[in-house]
Amino acid sequence: MSDILNVTYLIIGFTVLISMWAFNNHEVFQKLKHWPYAEARRGEQYRWLTGGLLHGDYMHLIFNMLTLYFFGPLLERCFQQIFPLMPQFMFLLFYVLAIVVASSATYVKYKDNPHFASIGASGATAAVLFACILFIPTIGIMMFFIPIPIPGFIFGVFYLWYSNYAANQGGDNIDHTAHYYGAVFGFFFPLIFKPSLIVSFFAQITVWVQGIF
Repeated sequence: MSDILNVTYLIIGFTVLISMWAFNNHEVFQKLKHWPYAEARRGEQYRWLTGGLLHGDYMHLIFNMLTLYFFGPLLERCFQQIFPLMPQFMFLLFYVLAIVVASSATYVKYKDNPHFASIGASGATAAVLFACILFIPTIGIMMFFIPIPIPGFIFGVFYLWYSNYAANQGGDNIDHTAHYYGAVFGFFFPLIFKPSLIVSFFAQITVWVQGIF
C-alpha cells in the first residue's frame, strides 16, 4: 500500500520546497503568485497553478500541508475504486485541476482589480477534503476550537455556507472564493466517473442518522 501513498507525499514535498524558495526570494513570490489582473493583461495564466504552490508564512503552509497529509492518502485509496489502473495519475491530475479551478474562479471575479492577489493550496486541499466527504460522508473532521470530531457532511455544509458568505463580505485578505469552488470541484469530480457514489453518500448518511435515533 505504501507505493500508493507516494503522490501525496511528493506533492507535499514539492509544495514545501517552492513555498520556502518564495519565502526567501521576493521576486519569485511576485512572479508566481495568483494575480488575476496581471493574468488578464499579460496572458500569465500559469499563475493559476503556481499560486497554489506558494504560501504567506509557515503557519499557512503547515496548515494546508497537514490537511493534505491527513486526507490525501485516504483519497488515494478511494481513487483505487474508480481508477484501478491509474489511481496515482488521477490523484495528481485531480489535485492540479483543483488548483486551476479554484484560481480560475477568482480570476473571473477579480481580473479587473489590480489590488487583488492570492496564494496557497487551500482550494486544492478543500477539494481533497470534500472528495473524501463524498466517499465517506460521516468521516470525523476535527476543528481547532471544537474538541470533538464533526461528521464530514455536516462540516461540509457549514464550510460551504461560510466560504460563500465570507467571499461576499470580503475584506479579510483570504480567498474564500477559491475555497468554495475548490470544495465544490472536489465533491463532483469523482461523480463524473462514478455517479453511483452519490447513492452511497446518502445511504451512509441515512445509516448514521438511524444510528442516532
